[in-house]
Amino acid sequence: MQNMSGGKTALGLDVNVGAMLCHIPVCCINFVYSIIVLLTEKDNKFVRFCAIQDLLLWVFWILVGVPVYIVGGTIISFVTFGIGSILLLPLGFLPLGVGIFLAVKAYGMQKVKLPVIGDLAEQWS
Repeated sequence: MQNMSGGKTALGLDVNVGAMLCHIPVCCINFVYSIIVLLTEKDNKFVRFCAIQDLLLWVFWILVGVPVYIVGGTIISFVTFGIGSILLLPLGFLPLGVGIFLAVKAYGMQKVKLPVIGDLAEQWS
């Protein structure tokens, strides 16, 4: 983790607020705002990093997490007659928890690099 300097984003927001909006997991705000940041933000590496990392996290969750959740839920439900699906409930809340954690850290101007995704976001920001 690394502290970053303050300032304003291309949209006129404080950097910590802009970075937090890239991660806030409410009604796809993070997804839409991250795309806007990639289109408008050219100077601030911290906000670009947060936007890219969040978009990569979305891609990972859609390509890997959702199929694992669906297949795992189907198998567990079949084997345990529906009762075992409760075991997968925490997995469904994982993206929400990660998003809140990253939003809080970004608001505090702390750079948190997720494994693999964070390295890619660092290169592309």
